[in-house]
Amino acid sequence: MVTQITRGVKVTVETQYQPEYSSPSQYHYVFTYKVAIENQNDHTIQLLRRHWHIFDLNTSKREVEGDGVVGKQPVLEPGQVHQYISGCNLKSGLGKMVGSYLVERIVDGKQFNIDIPEFNLIVPFKLN
Repeated sequence: MVTQITRGVKVTVETQYQPEYSSPSQYHYVFTYKVAIENQNDHTIQLLRRHWHIFDLNTSKREVEGDGVVGKQPVLEPGQVHQYISGCNLKSGLGKMVGSYLVERIVDGKQFNIDIPEFNLIVPFKLN
């Protein structure tokens, strides 16, 4: 699990390899990641967009951008936490992800980026 706080917003990520959806003989490794976004500010924010950089040992870097997270643009009051689970597939079984969220402060419409901490995606048997 990794955690980072940017401008009063805490982002925690926990990953898990999914062997039942993976096929190592076909170079297909599936991971899920659970994200918790906690608003530690004294003002309400809304998550508008995500931007991911995905690194796979055997391929070039991929970028994923889009509105919200898993189809939502959550509003977080002070102290609230939004959690979601998403996934990523790799060809090598060894990689990492890092990114950012664009959020808006509701009171004045000011937008700013929140860092998503870098996290590793590693198939457990590759650690031996």
